[in-house]
Amino acid sequence: MPFNYERSVLLSPLEIIAVIISVIGVTLTIRRNMWCWWFNFIACALYACFFFTVKLYGETLLQFFFILMNVYGFYYWLKGKRQDHEIRIETIATKTVVLQLGLAVLGGFLFGLILKHFTDAAVPMLDSQLVAFSLLATYWTSRKHIATWILWIFVNILYVGMFSYKELFLTAALYAAFVGLAAYGWWQWEQAKQKQLGHA
Repeated sequence: MPFNYERSVLLSPLEIIAVIISVIGVTLTIRRNMWCWWFNFIACALYACFFFTVKLYGETLLQFFFILMNVYGFYYWLKGKRQDHEIRIETIATKTVVLQLGLAVLGGFLFGLILKHFTDAAVPMLDSQLVAFSLLATYWTSRKHIATWILWIFVNILYVGMFSYKELFLTAALYAAFVGLAAYGWWQWEQAKQKQLGHA
């Protein structure tokens, strides 16, 4: 697939702004700061426009789901903060993890078939599976489960490969940074969980 220099030049300002806001959003999420949802909301809106132009329709649609999840996450975090006066880490049962991962695989497969047969999506099956797991990871983030960071590590590694294939190198670099941020987020939330247990 030849590199489209004109497309890259035209879209680079939008991509750069989306990258910067995304990094701020993830950093605030790691710090369990309520402002993370607003930065993530703006980043999703920008990336929805960007992904549509490069025919990553699954990712485009994902951004709109992310926007809805950001509203839900903000509400859930705010509710918890009012009750506990902080954003507390919540546990999740192993059975729930397995069940929800299975549903994500199935949902991603079915969505992939739709993209493959009814659109000109660039990489329909990979795109759809990443959409499904990203939605699950975002839901886990909204529910304050540490497992969200483990899932984000694997999802972001795959995103690096897909965006590199599409020659979206700036976004690929962003997701490579997200891998490190997710690992750091995992460590930070573990520390917060240990403090909660100590206070309990």
